[in-house]
Amino acid sequence: MVHNHEDQKRALEESSAEYRKLIDDHQTCESRLEQLQGKAVLDEAERVETVDIKKQKLQIKDRMELMLREFIERESGAGVRR
Repeated sequence: MVHNHEDQKRALEESSAEYRKLIDDHQTCESRLEQLQGKAVLDEAERVETVDIKKQKLQIKDRMELMLREFIERESGAGVRR
């Protein structure tokens, strides 16, 4: 059974292609935000894009957290069988 939170994340990452894709998507959003935040001035489209990316990042993070909680519940439930 996996106990450490980081170990649980790694175990989920190894076992779930969806979780790995979410990690990649989150990193892509983060990279684009860094590009936009590095600009001295953003035009209107870039400001809208920044807001949209932040929303997308939150949705991705929420999905990742839900998947992790479900994974932990399955793992802990598997060890409690009678």
